[in-house]
Amino acid sequence: MTNDLDIRPADASKFIQGRTGPWELVIGLEVHAQVASNTKLFSGAKVGFGAGPNEQVSLVDAAMPGMLPVLNRYCVEQAVKTGLGLKAQINRHSRFDRKNYFYPDLPQGYQISQLFHPIVGEGEVLVELDDATITVRIERLHLEQDAGKSIHDIDPTATYVDLNRAGTALMEIVSKPDMRSSDEAVAYFKKLRTILIYLGTCDGDMEKGNMRADCNVSVRRPGEKLGTRCEIKNVNSFRFMQQAIEFEARRQIEILEDGGSIVQETRLFDANKVETRSMRSKEEAHDYRYFPDPDLLPLEIEEAWIEAIRQHLVELPDDKKARFVSQYGLSSYDAGVLISDQARADYYEQAAKGRDAKLVANWVTNGLLSRLAETGQDIADSPLPPEHISNLVELIETKVISSKIAKQVFEHMWEEKGILTPAEIVEKHDLKTDNDTGAIEKAIDDLIAANADKAAEVKTKPQALGWFVGQVMRATQGKADPATVNALLKTKLGVE
Repeated sequence: MTNDLDIRPADASKFIQGRTGPWELVIGLEVHAQVASNTKLFSGAKVGFGAGPNEQVSLVDAAMPGMLPVLNRYCVEQAVKTGLGLKAQINRHSRFDRKNYFYPDLPQGYQISQLFHPIVGEGEVLVELDDATITVRIERLHLEQDAGKSIHDIDPTATYVDLNRAGTALMEIVSKPDMRSSDEAVAYFKKLRTILIYLGTCDGDMEKGNMRADCNVSVRRPGEKLGTRCEIKNVNSFRFMQQAIEFEARRQIEILEDGGSIVQETRLFDANKVETRSMRSKEEAHDYRYFPDPDLLPLEIEEAWIEAIRQHLVELPDDKKARFVSQYGLSSYDAGVLISDQARADYYEQAAKGRDAKLVANWVTNGLLSRLAETGQDIADSPLPPEHISNLVELIETKVISSKIAKQVFEHMWEEKGILTPAEIVEKHDLKTDNDTGAIEKAIDDLIAANADKAAEVKTKPQALGWFVGQVMRATQGKADPATVNALLKTKLGVE
């Protein structure tokens, strides 16, 4: 059980101002992540989205008499891999328990979960925000089976039950109450999702319910003991999480400032009304009658197997970010943007091969990603292959085109959806940099002759040279090499 001494110290910059003074918001998340597996946790039934009702249900999932669960070894491996990715303790000994409660889409009348001896113990996640980096501690990760789905909107007089999800393997990842704002909670959830996707242990698809969170929210006066928490169930979007936490915090503060008390309860978030509402009161009042599952032996994991899994871990986001900074000379911000999605990081590295890595990062983040965001697309949907970004940077590096012309080339690349390479676009639209120094010199001479007074000022005001550069570039339709223009202007205007 967590006590006040276990949690993160107060941060005055995060306090919420109420009518009667400041309040501290305390948040912990219980994240349910569907294990990336082809079959369920205790049966051979298929797992997948889009199947017809009850098409992926085995006799075990349907709790037919005499059916016994058989633990899926691959799901255990995925849980161990996740624990290692969270820098957590892998428990050599764990056990499955029965959590007893009745619900129509839970045919067994209990859920197989882990209460007393989870497969993964304490770990941590580093979360970067705009103003700081915080550590969110992981309390535990345990495996459990999902329930089915009750459908209430097909028939006004009946409830339909779809058991396709029943028995699907879930990892429940429980954090310590280390977050102090909705921004921190969302940033943690995003970072955790990124780690799981990198590891390949969960696809992170929140729209399909494959990753969702229960948000434990409480408030307290700074320096006082922890307040009574309320749990907001099944939040499955970053925006909803932020809205739900902020509403709940204000709701609790208003009750306390009016002299009331907070009732420990489970609440749901109404996205249409942007508010939480009571679902059931006092979770501790539920008697789940946990006891060890008699059909499943205790789980004993060999250290050699744990080490074998560790040896095959992928490069994790924090490690990749550090490498991008050291290997490619990127800023911490740009590296963070690129590693936030594994496909994005892979795209960048392919484009950066043999090229100016900083320049490639600029075109990927400020060019391609900005355009994709405008159309609501991900990097996987990009019409431009990484080779085209690489080719564009190569044309800039070799002075075939200027940086200004490169923007025109990129516009053609985007409009033509990658049909032509940048080099082909340059040829088609005659966009090559004009390195004819004779033509550039003539443009400069004409400009100086027409602006003799400004030319005279340049010797005493060297910053005025920029005006001449702009005018020459305009006269050459942006095709002149800027470096050549600068050098010639300095010579002709006598600027050192």
